Amino acid sequence: MPNDAMTAPPGSDRDDYVVLGKLTSPHGVKGWLKVYSYTSPMEGILDYAEWVVQQRGERTTHRLTQGRRQGKGLVASLDGVNSREQAEQLAGAEILLPKRALPALEAGDYYWYQLEGLRVVTLSGVDLGHVNYLFETGANDVLVVQGDERSVDDRERLLPFLPEQVVRDTDLAAGRLTVDWDPEF
Repeated sequence: MPNDAMTAPPGSDRDDYVVLGKLTSPHGVKGWLKVYSYTSPMEGILDYAEWVVQQRGERTTHRLTQGRRQGKGLVASLDGVNSREQAEQLAGAEILLPKRALPALEAGDYYWYQLEGLRVVTLSGVDLGHVNYLFETGANDVLVVQGDERSVDDRERLLPFLPEQVVRDTDLAAGRLTVDWDPEF
């Protein structure tokens, strides 16, 4: 399951974009920026030539001119950002991508953003809540399911994203994940 997109940005057109990462701080004096990537692998963010950068509710489009791994992270150079001062202005900004620019997936594969918000229901019909977010553990991805007013309780549950074992059915159209999970656990 690719996790190229973790979440959608706020705003009236939130359904049009996914957040691929964040510009964290300047790197050097020539306008390069450190990049925190939400993609897997992390270098996947560098495959997109144009980034929509959102900061303080405003969006600008920047062409990625160069990007590379630097130590344990990534650094990137954006067209028009040529000094440390310009890079400082972008520190903290989110890197967005129009959903239409994401590669098509094979049947049975999902982007993380598609699973967030889905109702999680057991095989016996018990509503456990909704998928709040996902994270990686190395062994498998984990669904963070938050109970709410529609669910059996308000507990937060961590469910392994194991298709066919735990996750039995994913129905995006119905907005539901069916899981083989004991509600008491």
